[in-house]
Amino acid sequence: MSSELKQAFEIPRIVIAGASSNVGKTTITAGLIKALRQRGLVVQPFKCGPDYVDPSYHEKAAGRPCRNLDTWMLSDSQLLDSFARACEDADIAVVEGVMGLYDGSDWQDERGSTAQIAKLLKAPVLLILDISGSARSAGAAALGYQKFDAAVDIRGVLLNFAGSARHAQGCAQAVVDATGLPMLGWLPRALQMQIPERHLGLVPGGEQVDSDALIAEMAAAVSARFDVDGIVEVARGAGSGARVATAPAPARAASHRAHRPTIAVARDEAFCFYYPENLELLVEEGAAIEFFSPLRGGRPSVTAAGVYLGGGYPELHGPTLASNTGLWSALKDLHGADVPIYAECGGFMVLTEALTDSDGRHWPMAGLLPGVARMSDKLAALGYRYATALRSNLLADVGDTLRGHEFRYSTWVRSNVDGASSAGGAGRAGGTTSAVGAGSTSDAGPPPNSNPAWQVRGTRGDAPADAMGYVRGNLLASYLHVHFGQNRSLAARFVRRLR
Repeated sequence: MSSELKQAFEIPRIVIAGASSNVGKTTITAGLIKALRQRGLVVQPFKCGPDYVDPSYHEKAAGRPCRNLDTWMLSDSQLLDSFARACEDADIAVVEGVMGLYDGSDWQDERGSTAQIAKLLKAPVLLILDISGSARSAGAAALGYQKFDAAVDIRGVLLNFAGSARHAQGCAQAVVDATGLPMLGWLPRALQMQIPERHLGLVPGGEQVDSDALIAEMAAAVSARFDVDGIVEVARGAGSGARVATAPAPARAASHRAHRPTIAVARDEAFCFYYPENLELLVEEGAAIEFFSPLRGGRPSVTAAGVYLGGGYPELHGPTLASNTGLWSALKDLHGADVPIYAECGGFMVLTEALTDSDGRHWPMAGLLPGVARMSDKLAALGYRYATALRSNLLADVGDTLRGHEFRYSTWVRSNVDGASSAGGAGRAGGTTSAVGAGSTSDAGPPPNSNPAWQVRGTRGDAPADAMGYVRGNLLASYLHVHFGQNRSLAARFVRRLR
């Protein structure tokens, strides 16, 4: 892409949307991406919203990173810029929607919805309908989605969970009669292609030993029952002339290019939730990235100028993480030297004194923060957040407000466990990495925290404001996931602290 301020992107693009959640969007999208790739196309995958798990399947299917498109955390121009940058060397873009087509960040408008993103991209939409309990009513459903917002360019339907080919064809005829929209594919209810789920949604593609086989099966099903060539033609008919502001990476002084401070980034099955743009912006701002695996005994190298601990599933790996005492010692030493440490969600959890897993076992963690991260079988928080810095930190000055997202089943609580003064301390007293015990953590509320990082509130006008996270020197940790693309000064500030 050239460095001109205004650019038109003409890449063929298609949005795969659902009438609601749980209609098979991820299965169908991953299958379509793989089927297109098998035809020799370079496919750039996208996922609407802040999801980290669904993109793991699209990444495996496409053989390249899946990007998030989020119009709540990013402005319209920022989203279009991100889209254009990702598509520079691709032949076609495939976008999976979020929830139902018109579901967004609140009840009143379209912000954050698949529909809004499709309109911004001038992209045609294929609507997935679950017809498992429908016949002629499939036509009424399709008509409602078509008429709800005429500016959304719905070009066809995909039918899922059909009882038979006759059932699919009957529903397709009802849709055509009501809307004129063609059916471009269907899948039978009998197909056994269920992606396993757990508390944060689907099990990531990178964790499944047979994920490649599952994606190949998805592609075979799509190739057998979808008009893939017809879908490509629809994608080629995307609205032309969509204009995007292209913001080239700022020029760096030669001295900055010569010295690139290294950020050690934890990446494995326990730490797998990162926006690709966050890492790319850090690199563009002058940092180098090195990955290490806490689950495999890794720790930041001696050359690391900072550490980034992303979200993921540390609660599923308590024993292994607890055994990596070298990592906890290294993090304490780095923190003692005021080296920048940034931790989101799962990263925040492992910086506490201990992690209480879903079986009630307590595993000693880094102990840089007071208290314990305790898992629950109930959702603790979900949704977009406004976050205002209560004190200056790695990303923001005091009073600055940014946008983030929470999705968690854990809470941060006091650390007394069955009368023990500290879960982390009790676990280390004998030099063991076994669980501290199976007793319950006190319900006395959050630990004493004189260093909260953010004041956060939800998107509703009447949403209460709460203090969140922990900041001390160059350590910033909280449950908040932040997309650096909303303001590249977030990455620039982080890199300045590294120097």
